[in-house]
Amino acid sequence: MMNAIEVQSVTRTYGRVNALDDISFRIPQHSIVGLLGRNGAGKTTIMSILAGQDRATSGRAEVLGHSPFEHGPTLAQITYVRDNQRYPDDYRLHHVLRIAPDFAPNWNPDVAAELVEGFRIPKKTAIKKMSRGQLSSVAIVLGLASRSPVTLLDEPYLGLDVTARALFHEVLLREYEREPRTILLSTHLIEESESLFDRVVIMDRGRIVMDADRDETSESAWVVSGTTDAVDQVVADRRVLQRSTIGGLSSVTVAGAIDDDTRERAGDLRLKIERASLQQLVAAYGADESRLVDAKEV
Repeated sequence: MMNAIEVQSVTRTYGRVNALDDISFRIPQHSIVGLLGRNGAGKTTIMSILAGQDRATSGRAEVLGHSPFEHGPTLAQITYVRDNQRYPDDYRLHHVLRIAPDFAPNWNPDVAAELVEGFRIPKKTAIKKMSRGQLSSVAIVLGLASRSPVTLLDEPYLGLDVTARALFHEVLLREYEREPRTILLSTHLIEESESLFDRVVIMDRGRIVMDADRDETSESAWVVSGTTDAVDQVVADRRVLQRSTIGGLSSVTVAGAIDDDTRERAGDLRLKIERASLQQLVAAYGADESRLVDAKEV
């Protein structure tokens, strides 16, 4: 399968701060990929570079085979909607819908109308006076109705209620099936979103800590909980990502797959042991104070 996005050894510095530190990953064409991690992990920075709105300090970032920066034909194939999208002060919804097709050659007005109605976006309210959820709804309209070959969605859920989030999932999957595209979705609502993902890229402190198919993530870490002394026996010499201790009880997230010996030993010690969920995995990497590793080391 061809890659829609290729990032090779990309670093982005702002003064003395490394927002991105030599990151590399690839995103297959026609896939939905979750870009996950804590605030400040570097997710918005790499999205801005992929959207052609910023430039890497070093390294290579290509979308559909070209660097997007100041490359008109490539930029026309990308829609990037960020959580703090800005609009002119006097803009209302009809202004946004009128100008959107100029930037999205594949714009579908029927999808836009369906989402506007489903989200109940007010048509007479100035964009700058809309609530957080209404702003997110407008952003989702732009992202999904664009039908762009590469769609970058940076925290599209902010302020949305559960009904609106369900509508977003429904339309996203339907549109993806009708018009296959590459979607990179950054979100903190991992449990709600993980069923969408074909692949996940987890970032922390400007580095890639995991780049894997969604199914592979369930084999990459495990959680053991019970009495602290017994837990310590099981996790000795293992790479602990996160530990929580209350009184004499502990819960520990450990990198790697669960082997049969570990599972049997945990059973003998009456410990609960299970694979880490994707949300637990992202939280654990965000809390991990040990040396960051590349995805190939996990």
